[in-house]
Amino acid sequence: MDLSDWIERHAAFSPAKAALVCADGAMSYGALARAIGAAAAALAAHGVARGDRVAHLGYNGAEQIVLLFACARLGAMFVPLSWRLAPPEHRSMLDDCRPRVLVACDPFVEPVAAVAVAAHVPVRVARGGPRPGWIAWDAFAATAPQEAPPREGRRAAPVLLCYTSGSTGAPKGVVHTQDALAQNAANSTHMHDLTSRDVVLTTLPLFHVGGLNIQTLPALHAGATVVLHPRFDPAAVVRSVERDGVTLTVLVPAQLELLAREPGWATADLSRLRAITTGSTIIGEAFVRRDLQRGVPLLQVYGATETCPIAAYQRVDDAMNHPGSVGKAALHCEIRLVDADDRDVAAGESGEILVRGGNVMSGYWQKPRETAAALEGGWYHSGDVAHVDAEGWLHVDGRRRDVIISGGENVYPAEVENVLAECPQIAEVAVVGRPDERWGEAVVAVVVPAAGATLTRESVCALLAGRVARYKHPRDVVFAASLPRTALGKVKREELKRLARREAVAGGA
Repeated sequence: MDLSDWIERHAAFSPAKAALVCADGAMSYGALARAIGAAAAALAAHGVARGDRVAHLGYNGAEQIVLLFACARLGAMFVPLSWRLAPPEHRSMLDDCRPRVLVACDPFVEPVAAVAVAAHVPVRVARGGPRPGWIAWDAFAATAPQEAPPREGRRAAPVLLCYTSGSTGAPKGVVHTQDALAQNAANSTHMHDLTSRDVVLTTLPLFHVGGLNIQTLPALHAGATVVLHPRFDPAAVVRSVERDGVTLTVLVPAQLELLAREPGWATADLSRLRAITTGSTIIGEAFVRRDLQRGVPLLQVYGATETCPIAAYQRVDDAMNHPGSVGKAALHCEIRLVDADDRDVAAGESGEILVRGGNVMSGYWQKPRETAAALEGGWYHSGDVAHVDAEGWLHVDGRRRDVIISGGENVYPAEVENVLAECPQIAEVAVVGRPDERWGEAVVAVVVPAAGATLTRESVCALLAGRVARYKHPRDVVFAASLPRTALGKVKREELKRLARREAVAGGA
């Protein structure tokens, strides 16, 4: 069996039911099953065999789903590329994974054309119009022979090669098996009480495991309907929630902020929206309570590209009672918190998050040394630091590499950020460390003031008085127009550290 059996079985039970609703229209489970079969045959006709890679570059569309399941049938690997990256970054990834086929969509065909040639990609398919040296998507699909190719896919076989964002270094290709995607779908089903009656809205890019795996693939596993937007647009989200009867969606904090400012959101009919799932960055209690104002539960999920990503989560009943937590270990996951000597820490103490489960990656593509380090002892070493409270709820403190050691004391940025974020005059805040001769590192808060707010270093620091220990207080405050973020809203802390150092030089610190 392989993952494409999900679609074939649903097509047998409910062939006319909508599987995908995209810009091009609706596609039933029956039509999706046929499209997957045709794509698998076309890929095989162009030489794609077990273990080969098929890359895609473009906005969200049905073809990504079709290609992934077609790869699963052939035992090949699907490689979704980020459209946010520059051609040299695409070249690096193509050189690394060496795809047999690259499918690119307008407006990305021209920018990636020279790169694809330089990377010696044998088969280049363009969606959106004919291009010299490229096969049009419709012509590619039409090359499928009548006879179906052999089904080489197995549940233990790798099927997804997803590159990490590279916010802290060069991107690595994370390899997930078909079984890992199935285990992740089971975790999502438990998290969301997901059923075939749900309508899932996907606006996150499918080149991230968050967009692909938190709800999209799990919804197709459940026989639900996925409404797939090419990219996030707040007004389009409001229209879709009302028109399509959306019951579940995933929105990262940056999207939630934009949605809250969308004029139609305040009066939109949310009667069918059961929950909004959020994650990708540390979210404080103040943010959660503010975004619950329309009465829709805001569920936090914790994970990484390496965990497919669902490793821990809240369920609907947890959202109001534990707003600062990311929940508990997923149904098919184990989580440990350990100190530097790999010893489990006590409740209330911070330790690195280790994850074990069927959803964890099989490794990094062609990087055995990094794989061995990340999966030492059979556990994925996340590099994230967290603690559990007295009731066993998991609270993420920050990245281990982000910890600030000031005067010999550990300062976790999230602890300070969450207090400052409660202030309505602060739109965004991030805390980083800056080299300091006396203290080793100085705590620096980078603050984005809210519109019309008047803030000073003293007024920002005063917000922490009596709330956190004195050694955690910022020794400097830098004001900025915005915080640099990745595609999923994660703060680019290395850029902020450079900003903090520049400000210190400019100010003579």
